[in-house]
Amino acid sequence: GVVLTMTMVIMTALGMTRERERGTMEALLAMPVRPVEVMLGKILPYILIGYVQVLLVLIASYVVFVVPVVGSVWLLLSVLIVFITANLAVGFTFSTVAKNQLQAMQMAIFFFLPSILLSGFMFPFRGMPDWAQWLGEVLPLTHFLRTVRGILLKGNGLEAVWPHLWPLIAFTLAVMAIALRRYRRTLD
Repeated sequence: GVVLTMTMVIMTALGMTRERERGTMEALLAMPVRPVEVMLGKILPYILIGYVQVLLVLIASYVVFVVPVVGSVWLLLSVLIVFITANLAVGFTFSTVAKNQLQAMQMAIFFFLPSILLSGFMFPFRGMPDWAQWLGEVLPLTHFLRTVRGILLKGNGLEAVWPHLWPLIAFTLAVMAIALRRYRRTLD
């Protein structure tokens, strides 16, 4: 989850910002496509990259660290698309705000660090102050980590995963709506 958050947000934010800096965005904007089509066209290849990363991590965790896979890998892969899309939408949103690649990278790090610190990855989630738990509940990494732990280690099914899946879906839809709204049909 942490690796995906870092790579997906940074790759998308830098990729779109780079196109604007190099002038290739003008050619893209001249084509008869809607913003949602551009967004999907930029996000779909990164979803494949995310799945490759996850499969490598799952294989390594099983072979090297003997982490048991108790639950359904298919359920995990299904939940994974929501998490990857959420992170890509965040990166796309940052690219609509950033004027250059440095700004896009700074925004990605600004999102990445709280995600690591407030998700329960580094520190026990219930041991954090209430305000930090509240902020952590908004971040997609928090819900994804709970989902992964539940599926892989406890064998949770969809009914046990759903309380953590719907916040991921809501976050994804909200951030995609912001990204589409911020996407400019013309260059400033």
